[in-house]
Amino acid sequence: MPDSRTPPEVDRAAASRRAVAARRERAALKRDVTSRVISPQDLLRRAWAEPESPAAAMRITEFLTAIPAIGEGKRDRILADLGISPVKKIGGLGIRQRTALSAFLDARLPEPTARGGRSRLVVLAGPTAVGKGTVAAHIKEHHPEIHLSVSATTRPPRPGEVEGEHYFFVDDAEFDRLIDAGELLEHATVHNAYRYGTPRTPIDEALAGGRTVLLEIDLQGARQVRKAAPDATLVFLLPPSWDELVNRLVGRGTEGEEERARRLKTARVELASQGEFDYRVVNDDVARAAAEVAGLAG
Repeated sequence: MPDSRTPPEVDRAAASRRAVAARRERAALKRDVTSRVISPQDLLRRAWAEPESPAAAMRITEFLTAIPAIGEGKRDRILADLGISPVKKIGGLGIRQRTALSAFLDARLPEPTARGGRSRLVVLAGPTAVGKGTVAAHIKEHHPEIHLSVSATTRPPRPGEVEGEHYFFVDDAEFDRLIDAGELLEHATVHNAYRYGTPRTPIDEALAGGRTVLLEIDLQGARQVRKAAPDATLVFLLPPSWDELVNRLVGRGTEGEEERARRLKTARVELASQGEFDYRVVNDDVARAAAEVAGLAG
């Protein structure tokens, strides 16, 4: 006679599948923290808001070693200093332990804080394949009050691209002239290939006319704009997860394996720069992300 205390085989199989899925979700969360797609504080907020979530089930030791520059030795010293047992799960931390852990993270890895006095000059940047162009195009279509800046580039036009609408296509000599004449707000060489830059005149005219201007540019350009226009509003576009960013880049099918690997390496560096920005927006839904970016204009 079967033991009534033993779960049926189908229940054990289902429980095993759930356990595997939970481990995968925790592993994905650790990758997100390691790659800086989410901050350690983001993960803590998720864990404490949802006690049954994979974030809450993550052991404190796994969590700390997912943070860049924290190895096992440093992790153990941190836990001892904070008075947290290494067997604890994030969701099982007490109030005092949560407070101590949060204070430690805020001191070590402060999150970006928005500045007052938002400008009508809005810069949208983020890692490769995050969808900056798609979000910017949605804003252009659905928020006509916002002027989307058109960049100059030395790369040749792709099929369907229109001069003056998608880009101003120029040769290297003309690009050099624009730089020398101070006619570019920012410029950079992107992916070690072609040069891109933002013409000043259309931006100045739009701002003088009372319109908000959106620049969709790379990290180098965003830093130059911050230097040239310190009151500009800088927005960093994030992927929903590191795995999703990888899927988007692979799914584009426009780069070979070596180029994808190089761009993903660059993306990790770019993600680490998000603390330089005033706001962070997650591109989990294009229309929602576009509306959030549009709403950040001064």
